Amino acid sequence: MADRLAGKRVAFVVAPEGIEQVELTEPWRAVKEAGGTPELLSTQSGTVQAFDHLDKADTFPVDKVIGDASAGDYDGLVLPGGVANPDFLRTDKSAVSFVGEFFRQQKPVAAICHAPWTLVEADVVRGRRLTSWPSLQTDLRNAGAEWVDEEVVVDNGLVTSRNPHDLPAFCAKLVEEIAEGKHTKQSASA
Repeated sequence: MADRLAGKRVAFVVAPEGIEQVELTEPWRAVKEAGGTPELLSTQSGTVQAFDHLDKADTFPVDKVIGDASAGDYDGLVLPGGVANPDFLRTDKSAVSFVGEFFRQQKPVAAICHAPWTLVEADVVRGRRLTSWPSLQTDLRNAGAEWVDEEVVVDNGLVTSRNPHDLPAFCAKLVEEIAEGKHTKQSASA
């Protein structure tokens, strides 16, 4: 199991602040333990500020600015939650474009908690079945998704979960989907 993601690079895309720390660190650990190489991408260089709910937590160094990255260089994408994080990302054109490119390239994408807001902005949820933090269900339905209240949902390479309590199932499924590789039904227009 330690080499399921050997040779695979996984992009973790976050805003400069507002990231729910455990939703970054637990999937990061899962990717590393599976032999993959996680890389932290943000809209700015330097460091990003994570939070434990509403309290500041740790900072993490950015490996690459999103505008300098190419989805083609990665085997999968992880979008951590936190309320402010995806709210900021969905207003950044380079971040939205980068996320959409993973769907166009049929690569696995994992989004937890509030992170599907960025998926809505990238217009990649229409016709898809997914979950999220409950307050996003109307936004997701209005964007054409089927929202369900489940621990983890996998829809053709798209992995979603509701909150930090779902992290064990979320991490297991994101590793599984990235290990499987491209998903021919993973597309921006499902």
